[in-house]
Amino acid sequence: MDAQMTARMGEEAVRIAIIGAGIAGLACSDRLGAQGIDTVLFDKGRGAGGRMSTRRIATSAGPVLLDHGAQYFTARDPLFVDQVSAWSRKGLAAPWLVVGSDAWVGTPTMNAPIRNMASHHDVRFSEHVQGLVRDDGAWWLHSDTGTHGPFDGAIIALPAEQAAPFLGLHDLGMASQAMTARSQPCWTAMIVFDSRLDIDVDHIRETGPISWACRNGAKPGREGPEAWVVQGSGTWSAAHLDVGSLHVAHALLDALVSHRGTAAVPALLNLTAHRWRFAMTRGTDQGALWNPTLRLGACGDWLLGPRVELAWLSGRKLADRVLEGCAGGMAT
Repeated sequence: MDAQMTARMGEEAVRIAIIGAGIAGLACSDRLGAQGIDTVLFDKGRGAGGRMSTRRIATSAGPVLLDHGAQYFTARDPLFVDQVSAWSRKGLAAPWLVVGSDAWVGTPTMNAPIRNMASHHDVRFSEHVQGLVRDDGAWWLHSDTGTHGPFDGAIIALPAEQAAPFLGLHDLGMASQAMTARSQPCWTAMIVFDSRLDIDVDHIRETGPISWACRNGAKPGREGPEAWVVQGSGTWSAAHLDVGSLHVAHALLDALVSHRGTAAVPALLNLTAHRWRFAMTRGTDQGALWNPTLRLGACGDWLLGPRVELAWLSGRKLADRVLEGCAGGMAT
């Protein structure tokens, strides 16, 4: 942290704007808030979730909640293991051992941990930030609802492709990092049947166009009618990126039911698809980016790797860089 920002710590609250209220932005906000720095998060979504989103679908057999982003997350790093253990004690996460010894899901939905994190912060949802300006040492954000600021620092917690335009106006080196961290898209189909689909397994991996398919009721804490989430592979999704969602939904349905036994396909209660333009990234070894002179940073899974856990760690790493060198033992 620069001298100006450090000096303010003893005078008045330091305020940092975070664009993106997914797990990376919220993890960064958690860490900064614990050390006395105020944050305001801006997210164009209507609620907490990001890639850990859950969709509620009404059907004639009752509502069903489907995780149409990340299907589970791992907990391997000791810091994240501690965080997941805290979520588990609150009933916000549960292990999913049939998938892996370190696999977890949010309960009762994948977005439960994110919603809990967001509840402790000043998060402005439905705020589509379109401009980031630095004027006289302060940061100002321009969104579709107006101008917000001043802020002492700005953090971009978005996918690399969305972060690059913001970074490019202020730090070409950081923008270059973002432009080289390309993501693969992912089409996700949400399918609800009126009875059990005759498949003798609860999840399918890497078969034909399917990257992952899961019977929703097999996850801990899930209820409701028979439902499946089917995610297309990166290659298949890229090839069908601009195809209509209904066509994609039927294609992924066909791929799923090809795995059934001899029983007929149950009647459909819902068939929809969601396109994630920026889903899977290879990641880099940067961890997080921070320019102490501009007080501008970036975090997200594109700086470590394509896992929820790594997005969380990236947000924490960036917070530690922001806090580095602070007086009074704040950089712990």
